[in-house]
Amino acid sequence: MTRIKKILLSILLCIILPFLTFSEHSKYVQASSSFSLIFLSSYKKTLNIGDEFYIIAIATNAKLPKWTSSSSRVASVNTYGKVTAKKEGTAIITAKVNNGEASCKVTVKKTELSINKSSISIERGESILLSATSSTKSPISWKSSHNSIATVDDNGTILGKKPGETTITASSDGSKATCKVTVKYPTIKLDKNKVTLYRGQSIKLRADVSSKVEPTWKTNKKSVAIINPDGRITAIKNGRATITATVDGVSVTCEVVVNKPDIALSSDEISIKVGKTVLLNAKVSSGNNPEWSTSNPNVATVDSEGRIIGIKKGRAYIYAKEDGTKVRCTVYVTE
Repeated sequence: MTRIKKILLSILLCIILPFLTFSEHSKYVQASSSFSLIFLSSYKKTLNIGDEFYIIAIATNAKLPKWTSSSSRVASVNTYGKVTAKKEGTAIITAKVNNGEASCKVTVKKTELSINKSSISIERGESILLSATSSTKSPISWKSSHNSIATVDDNGTILGKKPGETTITASSDGSKATCKVTVKYPTIKLDKNKVTLYRGQSIKLRADVSSKVEPTWKTNKKSVAIINPDGRITAIKNGRATITATVDGVSVTCEVVVNKPDIALSSDEISIKVGKTVLLNAKVSSGNNPEWSTSNPNVATVDSEGRIIGIKKGRAYIYAKEDGTKVRCTVYVTE
């Protein structure tokens, strides 16, 4: 029976039945007053979550029906027959008048949710935008299973926080779609793997980090070489040290060798008279000034410039020392 036919029949019954109350068939009249036929505008409907529609009900006794839903969590109905789809499932919407009733089967479809990427890999500090589409055009909420690894904002923008894996979930109307996010461990390359210095010299190391995160620098021997937060190495004394650059648990190293300098004196042996002065020159490969000393200040003294003065007749050794290297000149003082 088509919808138009149902409506016409209902109208016809509404016109005819009042006249039947005056007929001689009183038993039939009493029975008809306790039972009503109800005709609905819809007997079966498929909806999306959030959809609304009205069911029109016409009763043979012209009374307004009482509406009920078998599952208001799936689809609710108000006093006027307005049906609202709420969640996936099936609900029977029933209109009742006296002992008569009619029902409409309402099927609420599951919201289809799709996400543009099922998995992605990013670096710490890198961001990327995910997009999701809902079949109902309903708002989409976002969530990360591990915010310490990667976060996601209300627009679906993911930000890598530290290496590891997390799952980003898009939700709408109870439906979910996920994207696996891997925050990669960085790669680190130093511009130098080994450097050679003399005491007091410095050089800057540069680290190329894939995540663009600044590394943490460390030396294993501060007595040999130190390093600043910006990667500048300064040699302290001769020896070997290892400089380490670390980002998110990934480390690379550079070997630092602080060499002993070579010292060449202008003379290995000098003869001077008491009260006389002579200058002893020292050429140090490190460019540093040597430390001067004498073995016998009663015979000869030396100042910080290498200037020797004869004190009394005898022999003394004049030493030039720099960072582990020590050379001497023999001085004979005569009268």
